[in-house]
Amino acid sequence: MPGYEPFLLCDFHVHTTWSDGALTLREVVDLYGATGKFDVIAITDHILMKKDLIARAGRIVTLGRRAFGVREENFEAYLDDIRKEAERAKAQYGMLVIPGAEITQNRISGKGKKNSHIIALDIQEYISADQAADEILRDIRRQNGLSIACHPHHRTTRRIEVSTCYLWDHREELAGLVDVWEAANRDDLFSVTSLKHYPYVANSDFHKPKHLYSWKTLLRCEKSWPAVKEALRHNVDVALTLFRDGSSAA
Repeated sequence: MPGYEPFLLCDFHVHTTWSDGALTLREVVDLYGATGKFDVIAITDHILMKKDLIARAGRIVTLGRRAFGVREENFEAYLDDIRKEAERAKAQYGMLVIPGAEITQNRISGKGKKNSHIIALDIQEYISADQAADEILRDIRRQNGLSIACHPHHRTTRRIEVSTCYLWDHREELAGLVDVWEAANRDDLFSVTSLKHYPYVANSDFHKPKHLYSWKTLLRCEKSWPAVKEALRHNVDVALTLFRDGSSAA
């Protein structure tokens, strides 16, 4: 896109009303596309554990109008919606839209140390969040998808949320199964990922329009999913950038 040659401007962590996002999938595509800057985005709505108490509370507050996650019975409809919008995004904006999901574990109390949030890109089958992290990662590999460890370390900004550090705390045994780690998420930087020389990426964790202005990824590769996937895994010609109100500071 103009201003980023020869790199592609990418965001691999985007939520819609299919889970807990404020915008529909169509509205998200139009928001990113209308900037005239983005080349690649991934739709990664939550797949939740069956006993996610946070989502249950949210459903009560919204009187059941919001599900907060993609369920197994509507997963195919979710993928169909992404495919339809991906075709429109390519034709209207020249933007590549990748299907995905965020496999989300939100245990509370003492079991919170087992939580992980794992993005699964280009999967075709539902993956349950009610299984161990290594099983989730292996299922993504089995489907020839790509995994991203979401906000894998403690945030520098104060937020009321559950810990999602399981993958990092067990990196010695799990690093071989994780394809990419988030080194930046929205306005947070996780510099520890670079210390281990792990493949890294920067994402917005988009839920509402203001999250558009956040950390993003720059890739130097062809604008196709196979090329993007290869670039992320090999982590060559990758850069992090802050996208701010039509301007960017790398």
